[in-house]
Order: sequence, then structure tokens, then C-alpha cells
Amino acid sequence: MDGHFTGYASLFGVADLGNDVVARGAFAGSLGERGAAGVRMLFQHDPAEPIGRWLSLREDARGLRVEGLINLAVQRGREADALMREGGLDGLSIGFRTLRASPQRGGLRRLLAVDLWEISLVTFPLLPGARASVPDGTAAPLAMELRAFARRLAPRAAPSARSSAALTPFTLPSVAQPKRLA
Repeated sequence: MDGHFTGYASLFGVADLGNDVVARGAFAGSLGERGAAGVRMLFQHDPAEPIGRWLSLREDARGLRVEGLINLAVQRGREADALMREGGLDGLSIGFRTLRASPQRGGLRRLLAVDLWEISLVTFPLLPGARASVPDGTAAPLAMELRAFARRLAPRAAPSARSSAALTPFTLPSVAQPKRLA
């Protein structure tokens, strides 16, 4: 498998087990500043266990939608990927600093703006609905293989001016036209 997965790291308007409710737009500032590359993917919130990278983090109508790629060259990444594919690991949990919040009825705290710094794959998420899923491998195996191949081919960073100059456009050799016999 290629380590690819998607899910929701947070759901808007849903109270977690710590009585926090994330408001729509709470991640916008942080994502605008950091982008997906600036948010770490960890295993069980352990800063010594980075296991991959986020390809996409975005708010939609439901919550914080994530698309991640587990690094299968890392031992813990291979373990996490195997656990996810077998259904033993599917929780997502956010690590953040509260920037703006307001109290709500029932002892809840409404998070209006947060500084998101990590999202972890966890066994027990504080927000039970924050879950990841992996492609099941039956719906579109060719699409999954093509996606993995494209990621291997894609450059990790923008090419430098020097490496761009070395690239020349691909041209086909001229092909002689057949002669007409009349």
C-alpha cells in the first residue's frame, strides 16, 4: 500500500470529551500562515514519533478535512499504516494552542481561533468522530497505484533556476515521409 489516507481531524459544532466545541473558521488563520506543510503528523501526540506529512488540510462544512501520507520508510509509519489497514487505528487528534474562545452553556468552551501545530494518529481521540480511513483497495486499485506513482515522480520542492535550465523540452526526431510512387 502507499500510506495514503483521508479523514476529519475535527468536526465543527461537536463537543469533544474535554468539553471543547470548535467553531467553523477556527483553523483558517493557522492554515493560512502554516499550510499543510507546517503542521506535523505525529503518532499518539509524541513529538519524537513523526510518521508522515499532510498533503492537504482544509476546512469544509463538516470540519477539518485532512489528507495524509504516512512515510513507509519509517518503522513507526509502517506499523501505523498496517494498523490502519487492519482497522486497529483510526483516530485523529489535534494539537493546538487556543487563541480565542468563549464560554457556552453547559460548561462547554467554544474555540473561535486556534493555532494548529500538529495532528496525530491516535488510538482514542478526544473527539470520537475524528477519524481517518484508508482506501479499501477494491474500489480503484489502479487509481491508487497511479496516485502513488505520481507522488514518487513529483518533485519535493520547486526546481532551482540552475536545474530548470538543465531541462530541455522534449522533441520528437524528424521522421522522413514516405516517397510517393507515381
